[in-house]
Amino acid sequence: MTKLQIGDKAPDFKGIDQNGSVLSFSDFKGKKLVLFFYPKDNTPGCTEEACNLRDNYSGFQQKGYEVVGISKDSDKSHMNFISKYNLPFNLISDTEKKIINDYGVWGEKIMYGKKIEGLHRTTFIISEKGIIENIITKVDTKNHAVQIFK
Repeated sequence: MTKLQIGDKAPDFKGIDQNGSVLSFSDFKGKKLVLFFYPKDNTPGCTEEACNLRDNYSGFQQKGYEVVGISKDSDKSHMNFISKYNLPFNLISDTEKKIINDYGVWGEKIMYGKKIEGLHRTTFIISEKGIIENIITKVDTKNHAVQIFK
């Protein structure tokens, strides 16, 4: 699990989005950011989470937040995921796990009774000054926007 804490400066990041373009933390300078890490495109829990964020996207915009998702999936997989579910936000491909490791969301977890290495579903709420305001580690995929807006 992440060693980052509320009040820490959010780690810088740079990655490739669904369009093959470079997207970096500096692109969000002066903006509030919901940065959500999720295990895999087009899987039930991840789809539920992404669609919940999609359905509440106007609320994020009204509160001045940008929303960005990150997983190990390829940019092509992200494009398919966005197209299939009409997602209004960018998804970053982190196939080498650099951002995932910088945010400390990769590690051992239990899946179907077995220990595996994988991505821990985690959301970071980051202020316009780049400071972590909240970290959500127990994500409710069906009601994630409610967790974020608390």
